[in-house]
Amino acid sequence: MPQPDLVIFDCDGVLVDSEIIAARIEAELITLAGYEISAEELAETYAGLTFKDILMRVEEKSQIPLQASLIDRAEELVDRKLRSDVRIIDGAREAVAAVTAPRAVCSNSRKDRVEFMLEKVRLLPFFAGRIFSGLDIPSKKTKPAPDVFVYAAEQLGVNPKNTFVIEDSVHGITGARAAGMRVIGFTGAAHSYPGHADALTEAGAETVIRRWAELNSTIAALSEWSEDA
Repeated sequence: MPQPDLVIFDCDGVLVDSEIIAARIEAELITLAGYEISAEELAETYAGLTFKDILMRVEEKSQIPLQASLIDRAEELVDRKLRSDVRIIDGAREAVAAVTAPRAVCSNSRKDRVEFMLEKVRLLPFFAGRIFSGLDIPSKKTKPAPDVFVYAAEQLGVNPKNTFVIEDSVHGITGARAAGMRVIGFTGAAHSYPGHADALTEAGAETVIRRWAELNSTIAALSEWSEDA
């Protein structure tokens, strides 16, 4: 049976249920700064982006100037809340363990935050030495740019066309597709919303799963079929 060269997992909202935690804090900070937005709206519209990019987009949309100091405040508050509240997404450990191909993580979060979260939920050994943050790569370009995915493939010596990416956000899928990779959408986290699967499909996911139990059969089925065939 054909095997992928690499399976890349996003972290927030894919392996750990952290996206909704960050969205609640970030939405409150933006609302207090003068632009009212709910955690649900923030997650639906901006999931997968760095908070810096979220602020830039909100500022452009609202024409309300937002202080750069919000970034450091959000980082501090989110880190604190994640340390106490972050949880693994049900079934993630079993699904990751069952992947026989090499595994990696590509995230827009800081590498130290990713490592902390994965260590807390006992996933770090699966990805040690293969964790890539868009904030740390040479270009510093985060998703939706493809750079972090391209960099991971180069560092690990794999063919992007034979790499699968698991993503929960439109922005992440956009980046992975631009890197020439195949994408499986995931909607099993707490921030998922009505129409989430459709949005991921429209962004370029070949298929969308809601439960981790579906992952390995999905990879196997898609590996049998290639867009180049």
